[in-house]
Amino acid sequence: MGIIVAIANQKGGVGKTTTCVNLAASLAATRRSVLLVDLDPQGNATMGFGVDKNSLERTVCDVLLDGVAVTDVIQPALREGLSLLPSNQELTLAEVRLLNEPEREYRLARALQPVVDRYDYVLVDCPPSLNILTVNALTAADGALIPMQCEYYALEGLTALLETIERIRGGTNRKLVLYGILRTMFDPRNNLATEVSSQLTQHFGERVFRTVIPRNVRLAEAPSFGLPALYHDKYCRGALAYLALAGEINRRESALAG
Repeated sequence: MGIIVAIANQKGGVGKTTTCVNLAASLAATRRSVLLVDLDPQGNATMGFGVDKNSLERTVCDVLLDGVAVTDVIQPALREGLSLLPSNQELTLAEVRLLNEPEREYRLARALQPVVDRYDYVLVDCPPSLNILTVNALTAADGALIPMQCEYYALEGLTALLETIERIRGGTNRKLVLYGILRTMFDPRNNLATEVSSQLTQHFGERVFRTVIPRNVRLAEAPSFGLPALYHDKYCRGALAYLALAGEINRRESALAG
């Protein structure tokens, strides 16, 4: 059965979409089948897979609001093993309309149910806020992966997100767990980053991924080409780090299954 992972952080600019796009590509490179669900109205993950968000006839918005089957909206993306459920600015409408809909928290979970077993991983790119779209993602997910920079403001945001995860686990999704914390944009020359990283590992232990994503120019410029870093420059430090993360996740899942 496929694992649904919501990649979430209400703080913007922490590498959330970068993680979603590059982890999806890296997992696919390890011969896993991956569906990326773009649940951010900015549509950056959609563009990161080389899809023109402004030319889409159907998006995840149609799935959430009108009950369109996800199989009618999912499209193949870039390489074998990768699929995309795209979004664009129309998803902003869903944020407003869903607030008045019955059982609004379960829309994504119910939509994904018929297809989740077709994939090894379903990665959901959440918007940078704790709104109804993020609640939908966390209600559908088996776990939440939190990318974060190693700075003190990020620690405050982490506390709020963990409280949200606990509330959802006590309400709409009892199976939800903290899948892991990923340190992003890491510069080991920065003493503050090193100190915060140490605090994270002391407090959360094995829930902090061993893999650390470095600051990397190639990683940052890849979205402008509509490509994950792995397809832009497969030998850059950013691409290699996400491949290492994919390997770490695969080993974890194999251990749990075995």
